[in-house]
Amino acid sequence: MSTALAVHGLVKRYGTVEALKGVDLSVEEGELVGLLGPNGAGKSTLVKIAAGLVRASAGSAEVAGARAGSRAARARLGYLAELFRFPGWYTADEVLMLHQRLARSTGGAPERRRLLELVALADAADRRVDGMSKGMQQRLGVAQALVGEPRILLLDEPTSALDPVGRRTVRLLLEELRERGVSVLLNSHLLSEIELVCDRVAILLGGEVVAAGTPHELSRPRGVELETDEGTKTIQGATREDAPRLVAEAVAAGRQVYGVRVLTSTLEETYLEAVGGETS
Repeated sequence: MSTALAVHGLVKRYGTVEALKGVDLSVEEGELVGLLGPNGAGKSTLVKIAAGLVRASAGSAEVAGARAGSRAARARLGYLAELFRFPGWYTADEVLMLHQRLARSTGGAPERRRLLELVALADAADRRVDGMSKGMQQRLGVAQALVGEPRILLLDEPTSALDPVGRRTVRLLLEELRERGVSVLLNSHLLSEIELVCDRVAILLGGEVVAAGTPHELSRPRGVELETDEGTKTIQGATREDAPRLVAEAVAAGRQVYGVRVLTSTLEETYLEAVGGETS
């Protein structure tokens, strides 16, 4: 697989404030990577550097092999800002037409129809933005980010203002994009969303990556819970591999075993441990 986004030793200073302190991060082709961290951790700065909106103080960021901010890099990525706004008097089709002009896409009406179908807005092509729900606008935002068939999407808090149904709709859309080979860097405060949809997660704190890996890799064993006729007890330090032995030992001791459960930490617990209780 080729690398859709490669960040090496990325540093960003705002005067005496160091927003990023040598960050390394990659997003492979067709991979969905989540960025987590409290406010001020550097997540949005990293996304904006990748999008070419902010210039790094040191280090490098490349989009599909092109320097971030270059014309080639901009042509290979799609970006949805957290606080995006579309003209309320524009229809969905007109929004995409405008972004086709901005992106110099030659896809025309067929591309617009295909994108609106992808985000389940095919029946809303002629609906004005100010007549759309927040969820519909969010999906339209994802559609505009896909104009020109980018290699990677940079999404900044795409589900933060949505209800559970809207979040699920966007999550299913992201999963479909991954199946189509589109890479996604997802900046979000919603740990449950990251855990459900992302292949890998990077946790930022104070401009540094303090933890990274798959959701499974970031979870930690917390023991094995055994329910017998004597009650429920937790064997601290035990792992999944110990479960058969523990059951066999309980049966050999004359106990009735009603259940066994391997306990692992959640992504939320790993996150809180990594950031030391800092609030988002």
